[in-house]
Amino acid sequence: MSVAVRFAPSPTGRLHAGNIRPAVLNFLFARAHGGTFMLRLDDTDRERSRPEFAEGIERDLTWLGLAWDRFARQSDRLVRYGQAADALRASGRLYACFESADDLDRKRKRQLARGLPPIYDRAGLRLTGEELAKLKDEGRRPHWRLRLDNDAPEAPLVPRPTLVRWHDLIRGEQTVDIGSLSDPVLIREDGTPLYTFTSVVDDIDFGITDIIRGEDHVTNTGVQIELFRALGAEPPRFAHHSLLIGADGQALSKRLDSLSISGFRETGYEPMAVLSHAALIGTSDAIEPRATVEELARGFDLAKVSTAPARFDPAELLHVNARLLQGLPFAAIAERLAAMGIGGGAEFWEAVRGNLGVLDDARQWWGVVAGEIQPVIEDEAFAAKAAELLPPEPWNGETWGAWTSAIKAATGAKGRALFHPIRLALTGRDTGPELKPLLPLMGRERVSRRLLTIG
Repeated sequence: MSVAVRFAPSPTGRLHAGNIRPAVLNFLFARAHGGTFMLRLDDTDRERSRPEFAEGIERDLTWLGLAWDRFARQSDRLVRYGQAADALRASGRLYACFESADDLDRKRKRQLARGLPPIYDRAGLRLTGEELAKLKDEGRRPHWRLRLDNDAPEAPLVPRPTLVRWHDLIRGEQTVDIGSLSDPVLIREDGTPLYTFTSVVDDIDFGITDIIRGEDHVTNTGVQIELFRALGAEPPRFAHHSLLIGADGQALSKRLDSLSISGFRETGYEPMAVLSHAALIGTSDAIEPRATVEELARGFDLAKVSTAPARFDPAELLHVNARLLQGLPFAAIAERLAAMGIGGGAEFWEAVRGNLGVLDDARQWWGVVAGEIQPVIEDEAFAAKAAELLPPEPWNGETWGAWTSAIKAATGAKGRALFHPIRLALTGRDTGPELKPLLPLMGRERVSRRLLTIG
């Protein structure tokens, strides 16, 4: 069987660390099995869906390298949903209900007071033709519910166990008792189809074979399997991964605005670092950068995805990004450095890449090498002696060793007492790249001027 998967975000906000994970898992599953990856915008929420969010989703996926093979918008398929609804009505599985939100709230409270489960009592199924005509004459518009089972509705509040089972590709054998659930609303009073309904119709029409999504949809799966069958279709396979939590173990949801994919891009993260982290977090694989999407796909297996909550730590993502940069040869980054106005060639890149969190950090080290800084002079006499002992140019990789040996012999300084004052004077910083490869890039005149600066 060929594989077809989909990522179906609602364009009501930005993609973030939490909801990019199912996109990545679906994409890699498709590539690992030679299948197709579909981007489907679930945009039937007219009030919250925005074109700018839809554009942002496409931009973020493109930046990450998650190229979709097929594309659809639910807002283009409203006629199709109407046809599917008509088929459900004809089979007796979709029925009209006229209660308002206040009516339903009062019913739930009465049921709880009587010790009954607070599920919908299926009053809509018991409306007579005369009652229906009267409601319509009053201008009342119904919402429409899916009848979850084929039992007679005479005693709707009596527990009616109806177990739906499936083998989850991540969580193993799963069971949902849909008898403990209210018949779900599929269509609102204003005629707008809801997510549960539109998703199933789309998954049928587009031949989706596998649905990979968060564990918050497990209960939805029992309902959706019923809907697949009510529409005469075989349900696809399901896989429900765990949700992300923060490094502190708390829910990630309140911090998602600061963890958007566009925010990562603007901060300067590499797309393969973000992609690698999203693919490997919460799996049995080590979280480390992969060079290409193809490399990630080759090692992808849903069996590696843990059911335990996955911890998202921004510091870990930064570490992955830093390791990715450290592994990049100069040829892979040369054009980007040149566009940033950074020179120094391969010698500069090799010297500083181990000290970068994001590529933009290279700017500050190029400023140290070729710009103006404020030297820090701890001991003017020591700095003056170091300047006096500077060897003549040209300088190369041996200059640093010869120069520091001469300073040590002249002053007796060694270890930190020798190297730290030189670092402060030449870079203005306590830490940073090794000075041995940076020294020839700075040049004798600049080094001498910094050593002789009197604060």
